[in-house]
Amino acid sequence: MRRLAILNHKGGVGKTTTCFNLASAYADQGLKVLCIDLDPQGHLAVSLGVTEPGLQGVDALFFDDAELPELRVEARDGIDLLPAGYRLGEIERLAAQGRERAEVLGRKLAAVESEYDLLMIDCPPNSGLLNFNALFAADEVLIPVSGDYLALHGLSQLLRTLSSAERFMKKPIRMWIALTRFAVRRRLANQVRDKLIKYFPDKLLATVVRENAPLAESPSFGKSIFDYSRRSNGAEDYRRLADDLLYGRVVSSS
Repeated sequence: MRRLAILNHKGGVGKTTTCFNLASAYADQGLKVLCIDLDPQGHLAVSLGVTEPGLQGVDALFFDDAELPELRVEARDGIDLLPAGYRLGEIERLAAQGRERAEVLGRKLAAVESEYDLLMIDCPPNSGLLNFNALFAADEVLIPVSGDYLALHGLSQLLRTLSSAERFMKKPIRMWIALTRFAVRRRLANQVRDKLIKYFPDKLLATVVRENAPLAESPSFGKSIFDYSRRSNGAEDYRRLADDLLYGRVVSSS
């Protein structure tokens, strides 16, 4: 199972949109995907149409020592979901218990690893215990970056954080960058893209995801961009981005 965390400490860059639509693209290809909603806000579950109140999920792994197979739900063909759970917002109070708590998710995944082709973890916009669990569980990190200056500044800080995490965990993490919410006609967006190409050509995935109204609208209908507007720019971009990630197609090799 390929293990991928979608991570950025900055909000509004399209983490959940990227996780949901990449998972949908892979499911359309016949791959079996497990999505984990690690954000207490639970937006990934809502996007997938899983809205039952009081659902348990990741929270029960921590608070009840529950097992993952009994908590996952079938969200749609090819995609299973481990919801955040209604108590996940309380999880940071366990942070003082150290490294053992940072490895809970990774340990629990062992029970289902052989059942899936891909694991995709939608991470919260912070650097706490939940994100450490994501990094311990994942082998790769996908960083969505929107086309604005603050997103570029935040990326530098995040890469330093990930380097420190690698040293702490004593394992390498493959990092990818995806340029999202890209306004083609904005000069600033193109300047951001040029800087990413200059400094991260071996990490920047070849396809940019253009700003697209259907991408913003589709989650409110519980639909992926492919179900909501299959011929839109958003569908085309996420279909191509999925292949970029699957085959390691970056700017320097495109």
